[in-house]
Amino acid sequence: MSTTTPPSTPFTPAAAPERTPAPGPGGGADPAPVGEGRIGLRSNLRHIGALVRRNALQIKADPESMFDVLLMPIIFTLLFVYVFGGSVGQSLGGSREDYVNYVVPGLMAMMGMNISMAVGTGMNDDFRKGVMDRFRTMPIARSSVLIAKIVVEIGRMLVATAILLGMGFLLGMEIKTSVAELLGAVGLSVAFGASLMWVFILLGLTMKTAQAVQGVAMLVLMPLQFGSSIFAPPTTMPGWLQTFTDYNPLSNLADAARNMINGGPVAHSVWMTLAWAAGITLVTAPLAVGKFRKKS
Repeated sequence: MSTTTPPSTPFTPAAAPERTPAPGPGGGADPAPVGEGRIGLRSNLRHIGALVRRNALQIKADPESMFDVLLMPIIFTLLFVYVFGGSVGQSLGGSREDYVNYVVPGLMAMMGMNISMAVGTGMNDDFRKGVMDRFRTMPIARSSVLIAKIVVEIGRMLVATAILLGMGFLLGMEIKTSVAELLGAVGLSVAFGASLMWVFILLGLTMKTAQAVQGVAMLVLMPLQFGSSIFAPPTTMPGWLQTFTDYNPLSNLADAARNMINGGPVAHSVWMTLAWAAGITLVTAPLAVGKFRKKS
């Protein structure tokens, strides 16, 4: 008795997401290049989730990439508290312990800026290795690659902020308002740090090497960090530097976080920080996505 084997079903690859073809020169529809069509919100979110997982697994495979996040908050807190805490604390009318409550909220702004710089160097390195070229051949939104990087870096920023606050509490920092306002200060720092990531992504896509990205970034970071109210009150600075400090977005962020933790007026500083974050994102995010699409 013979047995008839049913014919095997041929493998059919999954269909790519539906796209809206761009009109051709003659008014007809030309096939859209890979990754350039219109992608729905659900597909975009799925792509972002997959890329976030890929970036997270990359960190898991290379734990050394977390050293800056784990060690930088500890080193900076100990350094500034024990080097400047005595003198600056006295100028504030208190002691080193009082300086902890002054500098730790300011360091939250500094953490976000330093971690944001790593996005630019990482993006530049990924292009050099050809990783981004492979992503650009896939049927995914260009922005999803960049947004996924920002999401992962926000996670790294939250880890660094948690360690920073932990060090602050160990050194005597007190919450003089409420836990809700402390979380609000953390959220404000994350929002501003995320906006800066677009700046450094654009810088990473523009410069030729990761070393060049880091060099230019430091030229920007140093004046903004030390010409601000992060480490010392601006009242002791020269008049021209006080003017720069007043318009420095890091001063607004540091003052907002400090008053949300220690008590004080926050409305002006919070709104100025949010305005800076929104303005930076609206200007640099489209430029970064466009540069990512056209970079050779």
